[in-house]
Amino acid sequence: MHILKAVKNVPGGLMLVPLLLGALCHTFTPGAGKYFGSFTNGLITGTVPILSVWFFCMGASINYKNAGLVLRKSGTIVVTKIIVAWIVGFICVAFMPKGMIQTGFFAGLSTLAIVTSMDMTNGGLYASLMQQYGTKEEAGAFVLTSIESGPLVTMMILGSTGAAYFEPHLFVGAVLPFIVGFILGNLDPELRDFFTPAATIMIPFFAFALGNTIDLTVIFKTGLLGIMLGLGVIVVTGIPLILADRVIGGGNGAAGLAASSTAGAAVTNPMIVGQMIPEFQEIVPAATALVATSVVVTSIVVPIIVAYWVKGVGKKHKDLSIPHAAH
Repeated sequence: MHILKAVKNVPGGLMLVPLLLGALCHTFTPGAGKYFGSFTNGLITGTVPILSVWFFCMGASINYKNAGLVLRKSGTIVVTKIIVAWIVGFICVAFMPKGMIQTGFFAGLSTLAIVTSMDMTNGGLYASLMQQYGTKEEAGAFVLTSIESGPLVTMMILGSTGAAYFEPHLFVGAVLPFIVGFILGNLDPELRDFFTPAATIMIPFFAFALGNTIDLTVIFKTGLLGIMLGLGVIVVTGIPLILADRVIGGGNGAAGLAASSTAGAAVTNPMIVGQMIPEFQEIVPAATALVATSVVVTSIVVPIIVAYWVKGVGKKHKDLSIPHAAH
């Protein structure tokens, strides 16, 4: 059986398939962890410790020399994505009720859900698309998307827009495993090589544990809204990213469009923020469900749009650049 191959064929499959399995367990057997106890309970409920190891390994995988090169070439993509999410966060705080919308079609929607779905790029999706349609430098921006990983950027946006207040030590605690991993990985390349594979290996484990915090009935209730959120992420972040790629990055817009997705790891951020701010706890399930739906939608739609873009606008851009290059 080719189980791993089948999982990888699903957009964001390493994250989404275990997440769905965990959600099924929580929906139909919510007491399984307490019933079995011990290591089984740890696997089901251990989202935070598993994520902390993942953040450490992500930090260890980044070579500061490569990050510097990519920053000069394609860093504009990551910066633009964060700025757009920050602006949207300000707008949400100004016009949306505190917490989440309680009634109507938009029930469950919150600033937390919107910002979380926009501020992190699906790095694996971006890298695969740029390897197929872009340049080596554009594909290298995948390294910078690792900087977005984790709750730090989300916390900074929520804090600076007034949507939430975080004690300074909480910011340090959120990013410390990543920083320690980054330092060790760059002090010793052998440590980087040792820890880097674990960044991928840990994904199904924290995804399964995270899934065990999701009630599928919530996803069904927010399904259409989640689809609209995913499409909104592509439009709202995609347009500025295309412009930034063409005007500042010198690309054809494909790299910007490829970055207009929601990262699978973004699904964890509502839960992490909720752990830090108790009053956010009640909106975590709905926010998590909305972000998970956005991950699926953007993972499916973005590759299709990028392919059409490259065949159309991207091809014209390339043709126009040939005489200039020859000259």
